Amino acid sequence: MTHATPGRAGRKVAVVGISLSDCGRVDEATPYALHAQAARRALADSGLDRPVIDGLASAGLGTLAPAEVAEYLGLRPTWVDSTSVGGSTWEVLAAHAADAIAAGHANAVLLVYGSTARADIKAGRRTGNLSFGARGPLQFEVPYGHTLIAKYAMAARRHMHTYGTTLEQLASVAVQARANAAHNPEAMFRTPVTVDEVLAGPMIADPFTKLHCCLRSDGGAAVLLAAEEYVRDCRTAPVWVLGTGEYVSHTSMSEWPDFTVSPAAVSGRLAFERAGVRPAEIDLAEIYDAFTYMTLVTLEDLGFCAKGEGGAFVEAAKGRLLVGGELPVNTDGGGLSAQHPGMRGLFLLVEAVRQLRGEVPQARQVRRSDGGLPRLAVASGTGGWFCSSGTVVLGRE
Repeated sequence: MTHATPGRAGRKVAVVGISLSDCGRVDEATPYALHAQAARRALADSGLDRPVIDGLASAGLGTLAPAEVAEYLGLRPTWVDSTSVGGSTWEVLAAHAADAIAAGHANAVLLVYGSTARADIKAGRRTGNLSFGARGPLQFEVPYGHTLIAKYAMAARRHMHTYGTTLEQLASVAVQARANAAHNPEAMFRTPVTVDEVLAGPMIADPFTKLHCCLRSDGGAAVLLAAEEYVRDCRTAPVWVLGTGEYVSHTSMSEWPDFTVSPAAVSGRLAFERAGVRPAEIDLAEIYDAFTYMTLVTLEDLGFCAKGEGGAFVEAAKGRLLVGGELPVNTDGGGLSAQHPGMRGLFLLVEAVRQLRGEVPQARQVRRSDGGLPRLAVASGTGGWFCSSGTVVLGRE
C-alpha cells in the first residue's frame, strides 16, 4: 500500500508491527542506532513499506526530539509527539497516536525508543544520577536527599503501615518476575531467586534491597500503529487498541494525596471503560516495575484486587503472577529481571502484543483455561514517582 492522505475519522487502530533492538549489554551501539534497529525490525514485522509511516512518536533522545530521530530514520512525518512523562511515556504516546489515527490525522504512527543507559555508565560517559535535578518544585526536596528511589521507598512504607503489607510480600514480586524471566532468552537475569535471597540483599533505600529494584540495561523497542484499512496488507494478524487512559497526579510529594494510591487508579479506570471490558476479563498484565511496590499497588489500582489486598495477592506461594498463574504479570521478566534501559513503557506494549499473537516460547506463553491464546491484555506504565500513568487495553479478534 502506498502513502495516502489521512482518511475518515473514527477508524479502528491496530498494532501491526513490534520489535526490540539488541538489549541487555550493548557496548558498541549508540542510542540512535538502537532506535534505527528497533524501527527497521518493527517495520519488517508489519510487512508494510516505510512510506506508509506518516507519524512519529519519540521521547528521551536529542535536543529537538522527535525531529532528530525522524531525521536519523529518514522519515518526514506530518504528525509528531514527544510527550515525556517518564515510565508512562509510551502508553501515553500510544494513546495519542491511536487518537490521531482514529481522527484521520495520520495513517501509521511509529513509536520508537533506544537507550544505552548501562553502557554509558560503564564507559564513564555519564554517572548514575539519583535525581531529576533541582529546579522548579524539586528544589524543595532534592537538597534533603529526597531521591527518586527514596520517594518510592516512602510510599512502600506507607502501604506497609496502613495495610500490613510485608517485606516478604514485596519480595514475592521480584521472585515471580525472575521466574518468568527464566523462560525468556532475551532477559538479562534468569537464575531463580527466593524471597530470602531478595530480603538478604544489600539495602538500597529502606525497605528496598537490591533485588527490589530494576536493573539497568541497554536496549530499544518500536511499535507501529496503523489504521484498520492497512491491516489487510500486514504480515501478521492485528492486535487492536481497545481503550486507553492517562493521568497526571503530582510532582511534589507534598501534593500527593495518598501514598498508597497510584495514578493508575484513574488511567486504568478510563482505559477499561473506553475498552468496554472489566479487569476480570484480562488475560495478562504488563506493568511498569522499576520497584516491587509499583507492581503491587498498580495491581490494586487497576482493579485486580481490592485496595490493601495487594500484598496477599502477590504472595509467591500463590504464584498468581507467573506465566501459568491466575493473572500472569510481566511475562518477560519485567524491569526487575529482563531489561530496563530507562523509560521502559514501550517494552510493555511489545510483550503484550507478542503474547496475544502467540509468538513467545511455549514455556512463556500465556494460555486461557481452554488452552487457547489470550484475548485481552493490559499495559500500564508509571512515570516519575507515581506522578503519571498511562494504560492501554489491547485485544485480538
